[in-house]
Amino acid sequence: MSTATDSPPVPRGGPRPPRVPLRITLVALLLGLVAVALVATGLAATSLLKRYLVQQQDEQLQSTLRGMVEQEDYLTACLLGGRQRYVAPTYLACVVPGEEQPVVLSGPRSDDDLPDLDAGTVAEITADPGYGARPGPGGGGPEVATVASEDGGTYWRVTGETLPGGLVLVAGGDLDRDDKVIGRLVAIEVVVGLVVLVALGLAGHALVRHSLRPLVAVERTAQAIAAGDLSQRVPAGDSRTEVGRLSQALNGMLGRIESAFRAQQHSEEQARASEERMRRFVADASHELRTPLTSIRGFAELYRQGAVASPEETARLMQRIESEGSRMGVLVEDLLQLARLDQQRPLSLTPVDLAEVAGDAVHDARVLQPDRPVTVHLDDSLTEVPVVLGDEARLRQVVGNLVTNALVHTPPTAPVTVSLGEDTSDGGDRVVLRVADEGPGMAPADAARVFERFYRADASRSRVAGGTGLGLSIVAALVAAHGGDVALDTAPGRGSTFTVRLPRSGPGGVPGGVAGQVPAGVDVPSAGDS
Repeated sequence: MSTATDSPPVPRGGPRPPRVPLRITLVALLLGLVAVALVATGLAATSLLKRYLVQQQDEQLQSTLRGMVEQEDYLTACLLGGRQRYVAPTYLACVVPGEEQPVVLSGPRSDDDLPDLDAGTVAEITADPGYGARPGPGGGGPEVATVASEDGGTYWRVTGETLPGGLVLVAGGDLDRDDKVIGRLVAIEVVVGLVVLVALGLAGHALVRHSLRPLVAVERTAQAIAAGDLSQRVPAGDSRTEVGRLSQALNGMLGRIESAFRAQQHSEEQARASEERMRRFVADASHELRTPLTSIRGFAELYRQGAVASPEETARLMQRIESEGSRMGVLVEDLLQLARLDQQRPLSLTPVDLAEVAGDAVHDARVLQPDRPVTVHLDDSLTEVPVVLGDEARLRQVVGNLVTNALVHTPPTAPVTVSLGEDTSDGGDRVVLRVADEGPGMAPADAARVFERFYRADASRSRVAGGTGLGLSIVAALVAAHGGDVALDTAPGRGSTFTVRLPRSGPGGVPGGVAGQVPAGVDVPSAGDS
């Protein structure tokens, strides 16, 4: 049974050693390889130089030996017993048959530094098994051997030649001079090697640091992205290098990640906004439906309780109930219309002549209010018939709602003008529809919210007029469904102008909208689906 004090499990293989940074690993590896190369080069150079010096000394000794043999006074020198001994770096001696000690002709002052010659050494250097014997047939001449001094502190290279009468002439060279040369060479190699390693370490560190700088940028970018900044990108490098290709691949991956994240954020924001709109919509719809339902129920209770006695009062009561029912029906119809638009149901797309639609709306307005001046105006900017690809019934509803809004919220004598023009300033081909009135206008705060659902600048007057507060919301939704936009220009005391811009090619830029026919591939649903 485990307790709270149990230690965490140890990873397999024991604790891992701390990881060394890549730049240090690369520089250390470089220095290690160069150090091995320097050591190998030094050993090879020292060995070759030592072999060369020994070979040169051997040749010099053999040459000296041959010169002594050619001289005729060597026998006298040997017989004098070394009385003519000279102090010289080259060792010369005679080995007389029957004598234990050689006769030294030249060499160092100290006898302890002289080579220790015994019978075996003499036989080796003369290629002769014993004193007094001449080399046999095929003899290779005098041999060279390394012999220690009597005190063991000095080593000599010695060679000898057997002369007539059994006399052996020996020549030797001190190896200490060669060892000093080799020692000095090793010291130079060590100093030069250390200088090379230090210089190479500094240069390698700078080079590796410069080469790995893009990876440092990648690290900083990754840290910024981990902190939430998805707009960061790795500096683009040369695509011919591995780091450059890695940077390009990372930037592509980051772009896709950012796009996916932004799309997810946008989807979440839309979902939250949709949920908020739905809550507000349900609350507003409940409030708007409660008013006519309360009125109908109140009138019904009055009738049931017998509070209405005369036929005139009964008729008036029934008229009020019918009026509230009609108002509730209009509200429900508007709500259903907005629900269909929120579902983005397809439109019945056909070429629609907005001049004809505007003329019909003006005619209807004149029938409702004969005394109000309502006119249609075609701007000089029109270069062709204002035909757009759209849903005719919905476009008629847009124009009708705008004209009705002007009729309801302005005095009976205020003029209303419906004008048609063309706008090509943004590179597109759009038809512009304006509905202008000369009414009291609106305050900026009201104008900013005029397209919100159930919003009324004057709630009491709108209720008396029978408005639902959804007309302009429906206009905005229908215009957006057709790929257009609607705006309001107003100020207190100078009236209001609603401007609708619709693309001729229909929603989504469908081509062929002005050809007078429905383009191929466009879904044309039945009237019941709209």
